[in-house]
Amino acid sequence: MAKAAKRAAAGGEQIVLTIDLGGSRVKILTSAGGEVRRADTGPDLTPEQMVASVKNLAEGLDYDVISMGYPGPVRDNRPSLDPFNLGKGWNGYDFAGAFGKPVKVVNDALLQAIGSYEGGRMLFLGLGTGLGAAMILDHVGQPMELAHLPYKKGCSFEDYVGERGLEKHGKKKWRKYVFDVVNRLRAALQPDYVVIGGGNVDKLDELPEKSRRGDNTRAFEGGFRLWRDKALIV
Repeated sequence: MAKAAKRAAAGGEQIVLTIDLGGSRVKILTSAGGEVRRADTGPDLTPEQMVASVKNLAEGLDYDVISMGYPGPVRDNRPSLDPFNLGKGWNGYDFAGAFGKPVKVVNDALLQAIGSYEGGRMLFLGLGTGLGAAMILDHVGQPMELAHLPYKKGCSFEDYVGERGLEKHGKKKWRKYVFDVVNRLRAALQPDYVVIGGGNVDKLDELPEKSRRGDNTRAFEGGFRLWRDKALIV
C-alpha cells in the first residue's frame, strides 16, 4: 500500500508539498518539515522544465498533495496567462497531470497572503519586481491585479513602487510612494490591516498605518493551509 493510502487509512494528516515559483528561482518545502530546496529559473523556463526541476528537487521526499504559487493570474486551478518573467506554454497547463498528484494552483501573492492571514479583512501587498496584491475577506481569498492601475504621470502603481521605481527614484522617494500607494489602497478597500511582503519590504525602515511586515517564507504556510483550512475559500 502506498504511503499516502496508509496515512489515510490510519487517519493521518496528508503531507503537502508547496511550490513557490518566481522569476529567478523555484523553492519547495513539505509540511513534514526539513529545509527549503531551491533551483534557478529564468526567462525561458517552460512548465515542463519546471515540473522536471521540482521532481528532481523533491527526490526522496514523501508528500501526498501539492500547492503551487504561480506568478500570474489563475483560473479554474490553472494559469490563465503566461508569466511575464518566464517562458511560454504556461496558460492552461495541467500540473496535476504532470505531477500525477492532486494540485492546487493560486496566484503567488495570494499564496503568501494565505500564509500571513490572521482573520478579518486583510490586504496583502508584495513589493518585489512588481506589485503583488491579494485580499482575504473572512477566509475568502481574492487575488487582485492592482499593479497596472494608473497612478501618476501616465504610469502605474507598479512603475512607482516596483523594482523599476526603486531604481529610478531612489530609496527615499520610493519609500514615500510606497506609503502613498498603501494609504490609497487601504482607504479604497477598507481592510482591517495590511501585510506588506515581497523582497523589498526590508528596504522600509517604517511601515504605513495599520500595516505589518510580511515574510516570504509564509508562502509555504499558505500552501499548507490551502489543504488544511476547511474554512478557506479561494
